[in-house]
Amino acid sequence: METLLAQTQRLQAPEIDYLAVSPILVVLGAACLSVLVEAFLPKTQRWAAQVVLTLLTIVVAGTALGFYAAADDTPDQGKVTLAGTIAVDQPVIFLWATLLVLGFGAVLLIADRSVEPGGAFVADAAIRPGTVQDRAQAGRFGMQTEVFPLTLFALGGMMVFVAANDLLTMFIALEVLSLPLYLMCGLARRRRLLSQEAAVKYFLLGAFASAFFLYGVALLYGFAGSVKLADIATATAGTDRSDTLLYAGFGLLVVGLLFKASVGPFHAWTPDVYQGSPTPITAFMAACTKVAAFGGILRVLFVAFEKSSWEWNGVLWGVAIASMVIGAVLGLTQTDVKRMIAYSSVAHAGFLLIGSITLTSEGLSGTMFYLMAYGFTTIAAFGVVSLVRNADGEATHLSQWAGLAKRSPITAAVFTFLLLALAGIPLTSGFIGKFVVFAAALQSGMAPLVVIALVASAVAAFFYLRVIVLMYFSEPAPDGPTVSVPGAFTTVAITMGAAITLVLGVWPAFALDWAGAGGFIF
Repeated sequence: METLLAQTQRLQAPEIDYLAVSPILVVLGAACLSVLVEAFLPKTQRWAAQVVLTLLTIVVAGTALGFYAAADDTPDQGKVTLAGTIAVDQPVIFLWATLLVLGFGAVLLIADRSVEPGGAFVADAAIRPGTVQDRAQAGRFGMQTEVFPLTLFALGGMMVFVAANDLLTMFIALEVLSLPLYLMCGLARRRRLLSQEAAVKYFLLGAFASAFFLYGVALLYGFAGSVKLADIATATAGTDRSDTLLYAGFGLLVVGLLFKASVGPFHAWTPDVYQGSPTPITAFMAACTKVAAFGGILRVLFVAFEKSSWEWNGVLWGVAIASMVIGAVLGLTQTDVKRMIAYSSVAHAGFLLIGSITLTSEGLSGTMFYLMAYGFTTIAAFGVVSLVRNADGEATHLSQWAGLAKRSPITAAVFTFLLLALAGIPLTSGFIGKFVVFAAALQSGMAPLVVIALVASAVAAFFYLRVIVLMYFSEPAPDGPTVSVPGAFTTVAITMGAAITLVLGVWPAFALDWAGAGGFIF
């Protein structure tokens, strides 16, 4: 009895810095509240309530993050809280802020019901699209508002993922961010079978990737005796355990991470899922999931495996080259705008991986800046894609974009600017992002990799310019698509993305200084 009492006295509740984790608590708490809204509010009132709650949640979470950043007495050191499972440091603050702003833009696209009457999401999954019942459901109830709590859960999972200080927490966050995305991919009002096919493919391949990740965690636990990143780093520096567990565990773990980041050759899900998902969800995945996935990759490589980089550096060189080549070459063959942007994201993932494997402060800051720049450009690009429509919904085949500049000069001009940013043309954020990442790689002695990246960038620029030529130098078909007048939400999302793309291309100093304000703690 005395022994039990002594053990109880020694047990202490984990120390929690509530201000540091308040953005996560706000987002996940609001997601639970959003589920209750779905359960108890009448269907006719849910859309307005969910939109207000979701946007307000992101604003409050951003405000809480600002308060923490301003009140932190030791910003360079950061804080480890929740029994050592969450590390809130300068890279995490930067990534959280990026995720929240990108999430705000994505929610605006999700909430818009003017471009697609009734919204881009199905009102009742049991009713065929285009029928009298479908139009009646859209008129009465709009769309399935379950998408809003799912978005908040996914966003909360992303925020935990980039701040996870051990692999088990990272795996749980991976599932929390992935499962809502699997569901949201299948909710498109138009082309429902294609949407459901995309959801099934994403789920099945995502399940395999999660299994690889978890098996890698198990092997690394066998190697280091712990799932904490700091303990793994200590074990890699010198141990008498078998290196086979380290190599196998690292390989399986990285496969799971690279899948989520859509890095080639682990990109098979990306084109089909981007094409089949509702365009607002594609924008959310392309921007926010990319930031979260590479945030996790950066933390794992910089914290846990930096001391063993000589063992895996060559492998990730090959993966980066494969991703750039696959994205650039296969992007040339695409005839669908959304699939083209999907392969573009695969190429960009290769560029981002170059910055991730430099393992320098310049590489870290450059990669995070690139993530921010790419995210805002992508949100705006998919917002523009959602505006070009015909009787069947979005007109995503490239031939339908012929002569778009004559139908809508403003839409064509905005999309041209965004494509030039993706190509990395000067005076855009894309140019600055590639410049800082390639400069960091050159400083780390990766000149051959940079040369290959420059060639891949030149090849990828062709399919961006092909769309621009098609819009400006081709005659529009008489029965071609029309450009919908964007609603207020879509207008704000596109304007925000395009404006930040321009600002980061002209005045990148603030974002670069912020991204380079400090390193990871553990």
